[in-house]
Amino acid sequence: MALSFREWREDDDLKLNQLWGDPESVQAGQFRAVLRPSSNEPWSRCIVAEDDGIPVAAGVVYETSLHPDRLWAYVEVARENRRTGLGSTLLGMLRKEAESAPSGVRKLRAKVEPGTPGAKFAEAAGLTPIQRSAVIVVEPGKLKLPVFTDDGPQLDEAATGSVELTSAVTEFYNSVHGWDRADMNLGRAQQMLLNDATGASGAIVLRDKPKKDGGKIAAFAVSYTQERTDEPADVLVGYDTTLDDAEAQAAVESLIAMLAYQYPVQLEIDESMTAVVRALEPLTRAGVARQVGSETLILSD
Repeated sequence: MALSFREWREDDDLKLNQLWGDPESVQAGQFRAVLRPSSNEPWSRCIVAEDDGIPVAAGVVYETSLHPDRLWAYVEVARENRRTGLGSTLLGMLRKEAESAPSGVRKLRAKVEPGTPGAKFAEAAGLTPIQRSAVIVVEPGKLKLPVFTDDGPQLDEAATGSVELTSAVTEFYNSVHGWDRADMNLGRAQQMLLNDATGASGAIVLRDKPKKDGGKIAAFAVSYTQERTDEPADVLVGYDTTLDDAEAQAAVESLIAMLAYQYPVQLEIDESMTAVVRALEPLTRAGVARQVGSETLILSD
C-alpha cells in the first residue's frame, strides 16, 4: 500500500460510503454522520487515509458539551484494508490531535455493538466497557393496571415544555450519568429531549401524591411517537433518583404498567437506570418484555 493521510474534504462521504457499503452496526451508521471537515467550534478533527490516492479509511475525534470529560472517537477502514495496522495508525493520529483539544480532555470513548469488528478494534486499543445499554419492548395487555387512591400516587399528563417536567428530566439525566459526567441543564433538556424538534409528542408523570397536596414527580415518561400504530411507541422513562430503591422501582413499575396497558412501548435503558432495570427484569423473565437487537457498549480509556 502507498498510504497517505490528509484532512477530510466535503465529497469524501460519497467516496467512502460507496467503498464501505452499508454500516456494520447502528453505531457505525450514526458515527459516519459526524465524519466532516475539522472544526474549532465545536472542536473536532477528522483524518482520511488514502491508498494510492483513493480514500479507504477515516477517523474522527471530537468534543461534546453535554459529556465534557471524554472525547468521542470513531475509526472505519475498508474491509480490504483491515488487519494492516491502518486503523491503529489512524487512532494514534487522532490521539495526537486530541492533545490540542481546547478543553484539555484526553480520554476517549467509543460506542459499539459487542462482537463487531469495531468492538474488537476498540478493545484491542485498550478501551474497556464503562456502560451497557439495550432497547427493550414491553408487550401490551399483560400487566395489571395500578390502583390509585385519592390521597396516594396520581397519574397526570404533563406539558413537554413545563419547567417541572424539564427539571425532573434534567436531574434524572445528570444523576444516571455518573459513569460519564453529564452537564445537562434546563435549556439542553428542552433542546435535546423535550421540544418538538426531538419528536417529543407528549408526557405523563406519576406523582407521589396529588399535585394539590404538593405531590412531586416520582417517575415520568416522554413519548417520541407522533401517531399511534401497531409498532411500539418510543418512550423515555425516568424517575426521581433521590427516592429509595423500593419507592423508585414501584413508581417505574406503575408507570410502565400504564404505558403498556393497551399498546407496546419501547425503552432504551442503560445499566445505570437501576430502578428501570429492576422493574423490567421480572417482565423479561415472564416474557412480557424482550430485548430488541444487540446491546450497545460504551468503552473508554
